[in-house]
Amino acid sequence: MTEPANETRLAAAAMPLGLFVYTLLYGGMTVLAGVLAFKQVQLWPTELAVESGIFAFLLLVVISSTIAQLYGEKLANRIVWWGFIPLLVASLLMQLVLNLPASVEMVDYRSADLAAFERVHATLWRVWMAGPAAYIVSLLLNVWIFSRLRGSGEGGAISLMVRGAVASALSQAIDSVIFITLAFYGQFAITNLLIGQVVAKVALSLVLVPFLITGGVAFARWLDRR
Repeated sequence: MTEPANETRLAAAAMPLGLFVYTLLYGGMTVLAGVLAFKQVQLWPTELAVESGIFAFLLLVVISSTIAQLYGEKLANRIVWWGFIPLLVASLLMQLVLNLPASVEMVDYRSADLAAFERVHATLWRVWMAGPAAYIVSLLLNVWIFSRLRGSGEGGAISLMVRGAVASALSQAIDSVIFITLAFYGQFAITNLLIGQVVAKVALSLVLVPFLITGGVAFARWLDRR
């Protein structure tokens, strides 16, 4: 066995388990966020709405902040950039599937399902285009704010929660404006959706994200000890 091959295996074996698991989860969430974004969910009891991709995207925020906390800002930024790969592959596969002919059985017996599939996914192109623009700006901003607030010290659990909340709230507000405008402007009145998106993301960032990041860091450390 050659020396470079040995070094590659040693590097792979030395990768922390927590980083490995979160990297896999991160790639899945980048794809799922774009698919879920097609549906807008009403924020009861108001008439404001939020696109469902927010739920997957908040997990991206949590994962990137967790990686920045445990493994460094540089690695977190690298994963954000490489997160384009599963998103690009998914969009290309979607175009391939849409352009391949459906089976005879599906055309004859499930034509309504076929029409619904093609109608939904054929109109996702603006979402797929808007997603990367909002994704790269907001997640890089999240990692930057989270790391800057950390300073040179490690900080305790309260510091971790506060930094996570502030970084997530600011980056998600920017994400909402970019994504909703690029994805849906001109298709319908976006005011309620835009306001609902900003309100929901900021509220979830302040209420939920701090605990998710704290739990995410604890879980990664537990995995790494194994």
